[in-house]
Amino acid sequence: MTKRIGAARREIPATPEPGSSTLVARGVSARRGDATVLSDVHLDVVAGEILALVGPNGAGKSTLLSVLAGDTDPSAGSVLLGDEPLTRFRTVDVARRRAVLPQQHGVGFAFSAGQIVRMGRAPWVGTSAARYDDDRVAAAMSACDVADFSHRPFASLSGGEQARVALARVVAQDTATIMLDEPTAALDLGHQESVMAVVRSLAAAGRAVVVVLHDLGLAAAYADRVAILDSGELIATGPPREVLTAERLARVYRHPVDVFDHPDTGEQLVVPHRVRNPPARN
Repeated sequence: MTKRIGAARREIPATPEPGSSTLVARGVSARRGDATVLSDVHLDVVAGEILALVGPNGAGKSTLLSVLAGDTDPSAGSVLLGDEPLTRFRTVDVARRRAVLPQQHGVGFAFSAGQIVRMGRAPWVGTSAARYDDDRVAAAMSACDVADFSHRPFASLSGGEQARVALARVVAQDTATIMLDEPTAALDLGHQESVMAVVRSLAAAGRAVVVVLHDLGLAAAYADRVAILDSGELIATGPPREVLTAERLARVYRHPVDVFDHPDTGEQLVVPHRVRNPPARN
């Protein structure tokens, strides 16, 4: 049985240095039944960076995020948290080092939005960090634009509002590593941008952020590094301009893709190639 590190662990983890790895996957594979969903993945999660996981449906993005978070055990390989195996940490010690936003935000009880956000502070109960609970909750709700409906029942909120409350919970947890599974999926255009601005600010403050994205344009605009997955394999990792090429994306997504620079801002744009039907002749 794996020995877990307990009482000797510092209650308040040290802040990682910018550029240092907070999580490391080494030769990670994972299976679902008889199917291999991840195969020999090597990947570093770095403090001060946004790492976007992209790829088609079924590529293994959410599975990789779950393995990195310690919620799914790999069938081969290992994940290091800092310089120690993730499996050696107690659950509460992991929760003080990484926060996870899953795809689904269902709640079985009649909690308010504010109560949901405050749940992010649970790992710090009984520690010296608990004195910051009110400040962390208020700051997270303000950053995610959910303070105005703090007292409303979570179940009464729209899908987009629920998604922003769930993100605020993760931000309030105040960990060195933030892991987000499709945080923009239920949001309109404006709130997609505001959420990614929050993600950008977390990385700028020294957090390591891993985010699963379907929108390649958001990955190109906000990520420091992009990891492309396909059928459980890591195809490429690097800065968006190096890995998000039209040829590679067309091959991975089985559809032609256009990659070009915005004519005014010069930002990289990634869109599916569309062929317009010629106008009908009279």
